[in-house]
Amino acid sequence: MYLDEIVKLQQRGEPRGIPSICSAHPTVLRAAMQNITGPLLIEATCNQVNQFGGYTGRTPVDFVRFVKEIAQENKFPFENIILGGDHLGPSVWQDESADSGMKKADRLIRDYVEAGFTKVHLDCSMRLADDPEGFLNVETSAKRAARLAKVAETWGNENLRYVIGTEVPLPGGATEHEEGVNVTNVTDLQRTIECAHEEFIHEGLEEAWERIIAVVVQPGVEYGDDFVLPYVPDRAQELSKFIKKYSMVYEAHSTDYQTREALKSLVQDKFAILKVGPALTFAFREAVYGLAMIENEIIKKGDRSNIILTLDQAMIQRPEYWIKYYHGSDEEIAFKRKYSLSDRIRYYWPDASVQQAYNQMLTTLNQFPIPTELIKEYLPDISKELFDRGELITPEQIMLLKVIRVLDDYNQACNLTRTGSIIANTKLN
Repeated sequence: MYLDEIVKLQQRGEPRGIPSICSAHPTVLRAAMQNITGPLLIEATCNQVNQFGGYTGRTPVDFVRFVKEIAQENKFPFENIILGGDHLGPSVWQDESADSGMKKADRLIRDYVEAGFTKVHLDCSMRLADDPEGFLNVETSAKRAARLAKVAETWGNENLRYVIGTEVPLPGGATEHEEGVNVTNVTDLQRTIECAHEEFIHEGLEEAWERIIAVVVQPGVEYGDDFVLPYVPDRAQELSKFIKKYSMVYEAHSTDYQTREALKSLVQDKFAILKVGPALTFAFREAVYGLAMIENEIIKKGDRSNIILTLDQAMIQRPEYWIKYYHGSDEEIAFKRKYSLSDRIRYYWPDASVQQAYNQMLTTLNQFPIPTELIKEYLPDISKELFDRGELITPEQIMLLKVIRVLDDYNQACNLTRTGSIIANTKLN
């Protein structure tokens, strides 16, 4: 399995990694499949996909079917896709008792592994309703993670690979502006690994323990709706040295919006699995906004899709996906709904009214060639690449290329070009 190969290469001192595509957006997945021949790691989170449907409305089986369909459309070999489950545990049911939340987490894990997910992030770091106040202690977290691993082993197979770790950044970015975050202390990390090992052995999971490939720690990166905390290699050198004595690498969450150089440094420092999600849908959103501006220039007012306004109206009508993240005056919050790096817009693309407006925009803009002058005006970062090709460009191709530009930073940082895994030229036809 390629994840095992990454661990071995890192142990030999070769900086190899893999991007983890944490998105269910079809354009993001198409871009990933057009940008790499494999292996491709695609992950779903417990909030996004679970036995009750999650916010995407998909169960684990539904998500696998969804990815297979996109792979077939793009002639991407499904066997080159590694499916991962992120933050698998009782996170969705934190308001319930430990008994209730963990029973639902048991079923969550079973459904994921039965559906064909092979990379499992065991995340029991959160306190449940009847746990003592304060942070959940590492012993309880380890005990619950081992319990879930036992469920996975019962319903899965030897292809399962595990990720552990309790220092897990908030999924989707920070909820408030932060000036800095603490890098994981190696003493705390050692205790996390020791407790996990004790509980795995107690549950008779010695063989499963050998298939733990990574641990989640905080390398000092984070982002929120209006800030990015860049990776500073000097702060994480103790972590980088510490993991060398284990057959594991680090999994880095919240790496969105890091520079290519920062991503390369992360991989060199043993942070070999790089999670990215909102940065990809943010790039897609940028493309949609640019195309909407072009539509406003060439389509008469009554025939426009008004996609930007439609998106904002959907967010106002259903604020549950952004209200905890955006703070400030009404004007500041309105700005963040449209442009925040947290990209809470990504929750609203499936909305029926948004889909109608989106499809209308594409139908309208596909009726005739997009003027090159307007691409230069509203999408200047990709205009030169497109013009150098000397081809007619469709709106769909523009959106794919915007996402691929972000993915290229990850692929280069992970040194995937050395394996021949990157398609050098994006397929536009």
